[in-house]
Amino acid sequence: MPFHKIVIFSWLFLVTTLPVRSQYKTELTVSLNEYTKELDIQQEFVYYNNSPYSLGILYFNDWAHAYSNKNTGLAKRFAQEFKKSLHLAKKSERGYTTIVSAVDNKYKGLQWERSTGKDILKIRLNEPLAPKTSTKLFITYKVKLPPNKFTSYGYDNKGNYYLKDWYLTPAVYNGKWHLYSNKNLEDLYTNMTQTVINFEYPDSLSLVSNFDKANALEFPNGQSITLKGNKRKSAELILQSKNTFTKHVTSQMTVVTDISAPRYDPISQGISIAKITDFIAVNLGKYPHSKLVVSEMDYQKNPLYGLNQLPSFIRPYDQKFQYEMKFLKTALSTILRETMFLDPRKEQWLNSAIANYLMIAYVEQNYPDQKLLGKLSRIWGVRSFNLAKMGFNEQYPFLYNLTARKNLDQALNTPNDSLIKFNQKIANKYKAGLGLAYLADYIGKDKVDESIKAFFTYYQLNTVKILDFESILKRSTRKDIDWFFKDYISTDRKIDFKIKKVEKSEDSLKVTIKNKEGTNVPISIFGLKKDSVISKYWFKDIKMLKTFNIPNNNEDKLVLNYDHKIPEFNQRDNWKSLGGFLSSNKKLSFTFFKDSENPYYNQVFYVPVLNFNIYDGWTPGLRLYNKTLLERPFVYDFAPSYSFREKAFVGYGRFSYRKYLSKSGLYVANYSLGGSTSHFNVNSRVISVTPSLSFGWRPDDLISNKRQFLSFRYINIFRDFDDSLQNLANDPENPDYSVFNARYVNRDNNILNYKSWFADFQLAGNFSKLSFEYEYRKLFDNNRQLNLRFFAGKFLSNKTNSDFFSFALDRPTDYLFDYGYLGRSEDSGIYSQQIIIAEGGFKSFLDERYRFSNNWLTTVNASFNLWKWIELYGDAGLVKNKGLREKFVYDSGIRLNLVTDYFELYFPLYSNNGWEIVQPNYGERIRFVITVSPKTLTGLFTRKWF
Repeated sequence: MPFHKIVIFSWLFLVTTLPVRSQYKTELTVSLNEYTKELDIQQEFVYYNNSPYSLGILYFNDWAHAYSNKNTGLAKRFAQEFKKSLHLAKKSERGYTTIVSAVDNKYKGLQWERSTGKDILKIRLNEPLAPKTSTKLFITYKVKLPPNKFTSYGYDNKGNYYLKDWYLTPAVYNGKWHLYSNKNLEDLYTNMTQTVINFEYPDSLSLVSNFDKANALEFPNGQSITLKGNKRKSAELILQSKNTFTKHVTSQMTVVTDISAPRYDPISQGISIAKITDFIAVNLGKYPHSKLVVSEMDYQKNPLYGLNQLPSFIRPYDQKFQYEMKFLKTALSTILRETMFLDPRKEQWLNSAIANYLMIAYVEQNYPDQKLLGKLSRIWGVRSFNLAKMGFNEQYPFLYNLTARKNLDQALNTPNDSLIKFNQKIANKYKAGLGLAYLADYIGKDKVDESIKAFFTYYQLNTVKILDFESILKRSTRKDIDWFFKDYISTDRKIDFKIKKVEKSEDSLKVTIKNKEGTNVPISIFGLKKDSVISKYWFKDIKMLKTFNIPNNNEDKLVLNYDHKIPEFNQRDNWKSLGGFLSSNKKLSFTFFKDSENPYYNQVFYVPVLNFNIYDGWTPGLRLYNKTLLERPFVYDFAPSYSFREKAFVGYGRFSYRKYLSKSGLYVANYSLGGSTSHFNVNSRVISVTPSLSFGWRPDDLISNKRQFLSFRYINIFRDFDDSLQNLANDPENPDYSVFNARYVNRDNNILNYKSWFADFQLAGNFSKLSFEYEYRKLFDNNRQLNLRFFAGKFLSNKTNSDFFSFALDRPTDYLFDYGYLGRSEDSGIYSQQIIIAEGGFKSFLDERYRFSNNWLTTVNASFNLWKWIELYGDAGLVKNKGLREKFVYDSGIRLNLVTDYFELYFPLYSNNGWEIVQPNYGERIRFVITVSPKTLTGLFTRKWF
């Protein structure tokens, strides 16, 4: 008898002794107004108190109200992800719920109020609801639907509607209330309810729902239908002006879907759907509802991230494979969401684990040779990459390690709203699925398969806990699997093993394995001969260092985790050659561009580079580095280039080592040694050599954008001057110099309230100075943004007689070579108009006597938007030079804030110079901010994910 049936029978006696839980009931009468985009709702709700306590207050999820203002949980979540669409929305675009009345079964009015998050409705009963009794509520309200530009739910500009979590549903109470705000995480937590919806809508629309349909009627300009759902969370409604859904009746279930592939014909789609539903029935179980809705919208909320996000003309997968994976992922997610009633915010990992485990199994069963890069892996120039050789299922450990290597991985049981976006969308889901594959490899795939089927069969449409799944798994095996739930699921501790040494004898191998992270989980070891697996063993209880004896089968290599079933942190030290000393050395591998990590080679990557400044001109070169797609601790990076204008070599080189110390608090230390050479004027070369050390702090909440850094560096500058500049070379104020620099930075990078400040100390042979900067940006509720910046700098000692090391009012000399000047020595022409907002931060070129300060300088820079990205700016400050009285300086103008800190234009209007706009050569007074660094620009797009 199959294992899952044995489990079910073993529970029969327990089932008959469990108390029967009464089901919540609700009936709604709903009318959609297509002109006002409103739903008029009358809702009758029968609330059963299944708890042993009397209840005087009831809570309902009112997630439609999450769009109502800029202070809801949804709006705050968007701000954390650098999305301000909801914050900037007009009142007419907002969605909200208007409560008309709320009465009890005696038609007495009920008091109600909203929670802090605005989308939880608190209703105070007139009489306490005793245990095991019920009461009836009548609530009349209107729901104003939002446009779908915020979360894809609401209405679009074609007259279509996608309604999800749109009406009041009961919050869960099991000794305490679980009140979860809508944060666009697809994790509504509500009780199972028997629901009837009488829905009226325009006759121009067709309706698709996960509920069953009945009593369809038509009347002038409209139609009505009754929707019924038993043991459901909530109704999802899709209303379209043109029906794009098709119905497929398979032997296992009825499927309604609008997922399509333009180059994959409908008949083949039907065959693929039948194939997938058979796979789900065999590997998961029978779907309990009459139909399954698999929508494109659901897929877009949880897509197959990766190469298929590319434009269609370069998508690398066959249409059949891509369609099946797309449909399978969406179907599994929908089935588990609608049948397994886990706490979706705190226990979301289990549904993800089952879905991704089955996806891994589907590929192994049907597409075992599928490569991660698909057809691209066969193209000349691409097929030599290690990434091109990776199997499709190898993406799971690879993408998990993308955050693990950045020290941003989080435990699988971390609440959904505490996960950074990349973990919530990708990494944790992949690690969860990989975890079940890992467990299956350890205890046997049949045991995990049958446990999943038993869990799904017995617990579907019932309240369920993680402990229930754990109990079934433990009953399936005699092996100890506590490590899976205690270490793999419940912690963010990394898995990392190393073969320390191997001692050979005639008939055995003595293998010593080191547990580098101390995470006590089993590890597999493979014996290879001519790259073919000839042996495999599992070892466990390796707390630090442990030695094992295995038979000598004449292997020529031993490899830990050779099949990549274990999401191991670092596999570069997973192998040990048995062929002698020389064979143990890794060979060099030169690869064009960046690649995934290959643990059997010392990888060196090369890529052409092209840089520009006006002295060197265009400088082509070759960059050599060892940084793979996954972050690694030690990195070297060299880029020798050739300046055609100067007919000389330039470039940079850097060694750096990053050590992550913990998850929060003092979390990282960086050590580096870097050098560069370029030209700062005609035939004038600068060489810089800088050793540095820095530390970083972050809060326990990894979603938070707060960071603190403390850095120390010693900048050494060596310069050669052209003969025409010998007056500068012979100037005692312009020798080679060295500067010790210490800086503390405290930053909260928030799109609504940006705050940042730093304190900077510099010490050199002929000066020492201290400076402070504070920057604040505030986006107000009326969509006006205020930008404030304060700077103060003071020389503690100053033996210089020029302004080379002075504080600058409008254009720092950049003697530390920190800024990306295109022409750092220019005092006229377009390149001199480039501005770096540093030190004084002024935009106007003022009198030469006040452009620098050799004593102290204080300035305030402010701007305020007039319309969208058009702002009015103003600067004011005091400049104090030795031997002179302090001077009050000011300027003002228009700022085009196209992309803050990346591309901005400044048009001066009025300053100490008078009305600048009417003075000659006004074009030479315009200033600009531009960022051309690829690394900096990339951060603009990746910041919301990490």
